[in-house]
Amino acid sequence: MTGAVSRTWAWIRVSVLALLWGSTFLWIELALDALTPVQVTISRCALGSAALLIACLTAGRRLPRDARTWGHLLVAAFFCNALPFAMFSIGQQTIDSGVAGVLNATTPLWSVLIGVLSKSERGIRPVRLGGLLLGFAGVVMIFAPWQLTGPVGWAALAIVVAAASYAVGFAYIGHHLVGRGIPTISLSTAQLIAATGLTALTLPAGGLTPIEISPKTLITVVILGVVATGATFHLTYRIIAAEGATNAATVGYLLPVVSVALGAVVLDEALSLRIAAGMVVVLVGVGLTRRPERPPSVPVAAPLSVR
Repeated sequence: MTGAVSRTWAWIRVSVLALLWGSTFLWIELALDALTPVQVTISRCALGSAALLIACLTAGRRLPRDARTWGHLLVAAFFCNALPFAMFSIGQQTIDSGVAGVLNATTPLWSVLIGVLSKSERGIRPVRLGGLLLGFAGVVMIFAPWQLTGPVGWAALAIVVAAASYAVGFAYIGHHLVGRGIPTISLSTAQLIAATGLTALTLPAGGLTPIEISPKTLITVVILGVVATGATFHLTYRIIAAEGATNAATVGYLLPVVSVALGAVVLDEALSLRIAAGMVVVLVGVGLTRRPERPPSVPVAAPLSVR
């Protein structure tokens, strides 16, 4: 596969992931109309793991069997699934889905910080660093944190915790799970199964509240679990395995564009000129972070003169 074709497929994976992941905040917002945060969290984990388990078995793959791998999967499931899923459900009780997507876009910065501290990120190119900072500036333009107070501020903090938790989880997956001969479909399936077990422990904290399942709620929860959780998480795993944790996290900068647009169109959330300008800045920043590195130029030897 040529470099150009490889980059094209990388952009396709990133774009699909951004669309699926960015829609998650809309489905959470709709699900919270009928379910508690705990119910939303466990339902998306259970449905996502069931969908991936079917895909895994259909592909003829098996789940990991050794205890060491499952130990790593439990840690990754906590930071990459159980904790952030719960924080999103709690935070979106107060703030709009578009704002949640914007705050989640801080994941790339947390990922770079973790990479630098763990020394897995070395020699970040100025163009890429500039893209990360530009993307963060676009997030600030959309988010306008100076306007948030009271419960909204605490809800925003919950989303930031979720974003940082994603970064920790991505780094852990990249360091301990991928690239060890286990198919990504097996790993992503097993991790969501582990996340389902972890979130089941929180059922006494609001998960046992009686609910009435309407057709709208059922459709919303199925899409949230199967598509926005199962398919999205497996695609994230593929990108981590192919491009590394930091590159996977940069997808987060595209989420504000999707989440804000869906929030405005479907939920009638506010879309101002400042937000639109911020979205453009975010897109430019993402483009810079994913700009391919130029190979070092090879000096051409001077032709020998014939005397």
